[in-house]
Amino acid sequence: MYSCQQVLVGKNPELIAILTFLCEQSHKLTNMGIYYGRQLFFKSHKTLGKYDLEKLYKKNYHYKVLHSQAAQQILRTVAESFRSYYGLIKAYSEGKISERPRIPKYRKKGGMATVSYPKQALKLKGNQIRVPRL
Repeated sequence: MYSCQQVLVGKNPELIAILTFLCEQSHKLTNMGIYYGRQLFFKSHKTLGKYDLEKLYKKNYHYKVLHSQAAQQILRTVAESFRSYYGLIKAYSEGKISERPRIPKYRKKGGMATVSYPKQALKLKGNQIRVPRL
């Protein structure tokens, strides 16, 4: 079972800058994964595996600045969206659905994306949550 906890951020400019940076890097990593998946599909008609993106982008700057498990989760989400697309294409060709599915699109430039941390990476101290270091 998954759970999510909303934490309101105070007016601490340093914390807001760090969280903004992390979300921007997540956005860029997501777009990089989508780019690779689209190019792989259009140019060689191959499918994207669950761990392909992690192997490819392990040494990339946007991957390195994030906590490793958070970066892996971002790339697995991208791979999951492509697997869903491949399944929908198969269902469309079998006539199970009427509308042709669309390949995942890029996120808009300059945006922010969600960063998910596993429970083991977060530490609770008092009434504050400690996010892993960059």
